[in-house]
Amino acid sequence: MTLDSPLLDTQLVDRLRRVRLLALDVDGVLTDGRLYFQADGIEIKAFHTHDGHGIKLLKRAGLEVALITGRDSPMVSRRAAALGIKHVYQGVEKKLPMLRELCSRLGLELEQVAYCGDDMPDVGAIKRAGVGISVPGAPAYIRKHADWITESAAGHGAVREICDALLQAQGHWDAVIDTYLHGAD
Repeated sequence: MTLDSPLLDTQLVDRLRRVRLLALDVDGVLTDGRLYFQADGIEIKAFHTHDGHGIKLLKRAGLEVALITGRDSPMVSRRAAALGIKHVYQGVEKKLPMLRELCSRLGLELEQVAYCGDDMPDVGAIKRAGVGISVPGAPAYIRKHADWITESAAGHGAVREICDALLQAQGHWDAVIDTYLHGAD
C-alpha cells in the first residue's frame, strides 16, 4: 500500500506521522492465527520474513516496536530477540492497560501509538491508540473499531504494510530505498 492509496485518507496519514511506537499482537497479526503443535507438545509458529524486515526498518528509523500477546511462547521470545524488539509482553489478557503502562515508561501518549490486533483482547487498544489497525481476517465486530484494515492478511505481510506506511508517512521511505539501491551497485 502506498500513501496515495484511497484506503489511507489524509487524516490517517497525518496520524501516522505522529506515531513513535508500533505495538502488535502476535497470533493473528504476526502469524496467521493458527496454532501448530507437534506430537511432543512443542508449539510451532510461522512468521513472515517481510514483516520482520519491516520491523527492522522501523527500528532503524527510530521508532519503538512492542509485542503484546495473550499467549506465552518461546517462539515469540526468539523472534523478538532476532528482530531486536525490547518490549515483549506475553500472557497479557487485556492489552490496553499494558499499552498504557508501556507508554508511561517510554514517555509517550496513546496518540503516538499505532496498535494492530485481531480479537477481543485487542479491541480496547485498537480504539484508544492514535492509529488503531486490524487485519482482514479479524471478526467484523473487531474490524469496525479500527481506523485502518490492512490489505494483506495476518502472517502474510500485514505488518510489513503497516511498517511501509509508517516509513512513508514519516519521510523515511526515500532513504530506505536509497540504502538498498546504492548497496546493489
